[in-house]
Amino acid sequence: MKKIFFILFAFLAFAKVNAQVLDPVKWTTSIEKKSETNYILTFSAVIEKDWHMYSQFTPDGGPLPLEVVFKDQKGNFNLVGKAKESKTTKAFNDVFGVDEIFFHDKAQIQQEITLVNPKTASIQAELSYQVCKEVCINQEKKFTFKIPTTEPAAAVTTPVSTEKKDTAKIDTASTFTVVTKKTATVEKVENKATEQSKPVAEIGLWSIFFIAFFSGFAALLTPCVFPMIPMTVSFFTKQSKNKAAGIRNAIIYGISIILIYVLLGLFVTWIFGADALNALSTDVWFNILFFILLVVFAVSFLGAFEIMLPNSWANKVDSQADRGGIVGILFMALALAIVSFSCTGPIVGTLLVDAASKGGIAPVIGMFGFSLALALPFMLFAMFPGWLHSLPKSGGWLNTVKVVLGFLELALAFKFLSNADLVLQLHLLEREVFLVIWIAIFGTLAFYLFGKITLPHDSPLTHISVGRLSLGLLVLSFTIYLIPGLWGAPLKLISAFPPPMEYSESPLGLGNLNNGNASAVTLPEGAVLGPNQIVVFNDYDKGLAYAKTVNKPIMLDFTGHACVNCRKMENNVWSDASVLPILKKEVVVISLYVDDKRPLPKSEQFTSKLTGSEIETIGDKWTDFMISKYNTNTQPLYVLTDLDGNNLNEKKPTISYVSVEEYEAWLKEGISNFKK
Repeated sequence: MKKIFFILFAFLAFAKVNAQVLDPVKWTTSIEKKSETNYILTFSAVIEKDWHMYSQFTPDGGPLPLEVVFKDQKGNFNLVGKAKESKTTKAFNDVFGVDEIFFHDKAQIQQEITLVNPKTASIQAELSYQVCKEVCINQEKKFTFKIPTTEPAAAVTTPVSTEKKDTAKIDTASTFTVVTKKTATVEKVENKATEQSKPVAEIGLWSIFFIAFFSGFAALLTPCVFPMIPMTVSFFTKQSKNKAAGIRNAIIYGISIILIYVLLGLFVTWIFGADALNALSTDVWFNILFFILLVVFAVSFLGAFEIMLPNSWANKVDSQADRGGIVGILFMALALAIVSFSCTGPIVGTLLVDAASKGGIAPVIGMFGFSLALALPFMLFAMFPGWLHSLPKSGGWLNTVKVVLGFLELALAFKFLSNADLVLQLHLLEREVFLVIWIAIFGTLAFYLFGKITLPHDSPLTHISVGRLSLGLLVLSFTIYLIPGLWGAPLKLISAFPPPMEYSESPLGLGNLNNGNASAVTLPEGAVLGPNQIVVFNDYDKGLAYAKTVNKPIMLDFTGHACVNCRKMENNVWSDASVLPILKKEVVVISLYVDDKRPLPKSEQFTSKLTGSEIETIGDKWTDFMISKYNTNTQPLYVLTDLDGNNLNEKKPTISYVSVEEYEAWLKEGISNFKK
C-alpha cells in the first residue's frame, strides 16, 4: 500500500511540475514551391487567449524581439529579404520607454528562400521569441523543413508536437521536426494592450498626427513661411474677380499644399514598404546616420548655412504658376514647398523618418497633420482678410523660433546616438554623459532666450518680450530639473530619452555617492552593485561561497534583462524602506538572468536531463537550474535558501510579483527559520 501511495504521489508531483512549465504558443509550418529554385517557408502560430508574442521589430531596450535564424545557408540556399509578418499591435511600455510590437491570437512568419544547391534536402530553422500574459516566457524552437519533391501545389502543413517525449525525435514522415529548447522569463504586464489592439493602434496614429500638426505650426512661424501668408492672401484677393472666387482659390491652394505633402508620405511608404523602415529604425547604423542628419539640420537652423533645393527648380515651378486656374494654383503650392524648404525640410525629414519607422500609414498621417497646420492659415486669412491686421509683424522673432527648433533638433539627435551606443554596449554615451550634453544644450538655449548669446541671423535685441522671457524661464527650469539626474535622480519626465539608470559610469551617481553619504562601497569578489545599490552576485557558485563566509541566507532572484515586472519589483518593492535594509544586510542576493545570451565555454555546455535541451548560454544554464530545481519557468521568481540549498519558507517556498507587505513578511519568515 505504501508503495502504491508513493507512486501516486510521485505521479501527481510530476504532473504538477509539468503544469507549471508553460507553452502558450502552438506552431505549425508549411513549405510552398514558388518556382524551380524558390520556396516560401511559413511559420504559423496559434497563441492562447490573453497571451501576446513580440514581433521581430520590437525596438532594442524593450522586451525580446522574435528572431528567425536559418542554419547552414552557405552554399545551400539564400534568403530573399527579411522574414515577413502578419498584422501586429503596438503599445508604449513606460518601464522600458519603447513601443512594444506584438501578435495576439495568431501570428504568421514567412521567409522566401532561393536554393543554390539543388541537392539540398532540408532546411534547419530556429525561432526564439518572448510570449507574455500576466507572465512572460522566452522560448526557442527548432524546425526542419524538408524540400518537397512534388510540383508546385498546396503547402504541406504539419502541427508541432508539444509533448516532452517527442521533443528530441525526428519524424521522417513529416515536413519538419521541432525541438523545444527552453522556457524562461516571467513578468506581469500591467497594461491591457493585448485586449485593446485597435484602440492602441488608433492612439498611436493620433499621437503621430498631433505631433506632426504642432510641428507644422512651428514651421509656419519660421522666416521662410510666415512672411508668405500676407503675400499669398493678397495675391488671391487681388487676382480673383470677387470675394467668393478668392476664397475658393485659397481653399484649393490649401488643399494643394496638403496633397503635396501627403503624396510625399505615400511615396515614402511605397518605396520602403510598411515595415521596412520599422526594422531599419532598430539598426545601429540607421541610428548613427539619423544622428548625423539631425545634427546637420540643427546646425542649419542655428544659422551656419541653409539647406536649399536648386534655384532652377523654384524658377521652373514658379513659371508654371502663371498658367492660372487650378493647375496654376497647384504649382503655387509646390513653389511654396520648394522655396520654404530651408525651414520646413529639416522638420519634414525628422517627421518622415520618425513616422515611417513606426510602419504602416504613419508617414501619410504625419504628412497630413504637418500640411494641415501649414495650409490652414492661408485658407482662413483668405476667407477673412481683415484678420491680416492682427498678425504680428515679421522680424527677428521668426529667427528665434528657427533657432529654438535647432536646439531641440540637436538634443533629439543624441537620443539616436544613445540608441546605437546601447545596442553596441560601447559605454561611450552613458547616462551621466547624455545628461551633461542635454544640460549644456538646454542651458545654452536658456542663455540665448535671455539675450546673453546671439547667433548669425539674429536682429539686434533691445529688450526681451514677455513671451521670450517666459519661454526662457521654462527652459531654465527644465535645465535645473536635469541636474539631479547626475546624482541618480530618476527624471521621470524624460525617462524615455536618456540611457537607463544601470547604464551609468557609476550606479551610485556622480561622485560615487551612496544615498548622499561619501562612503565608498567595497564589493566582495565576484559581486556587482545591483538595483537600489544592493550588492548582488550574478553567479550561483560565487554567491554561495560568499554566503558561507558571512553565514547569511541566500535569496535567489531569477530575473531577466527584458523582464518588466522584475524592474517593477526592484523599483517599487525592493526600494521600500522596510525591505531595502533586509536585502542589503540580512541576505546574500544572487540574481540569475535567464535571458543572458552570452555563450558558455564549450566545456560547460551540456544537454538538459529534464528537457533534452542543449544548454549553450548562461541564460540557458540558469533556466535549466530554475526548472529542474523549482519546477517552474516564471519570472520574477524569488527563493530563500540556507547554505545547503534547502528552502527556508514552508508555506511559500517561492514567491513572485507581490506587494511590499507580503514580500517583507516572506523575507522575515525565511530569515527567522535560517537563524533557528
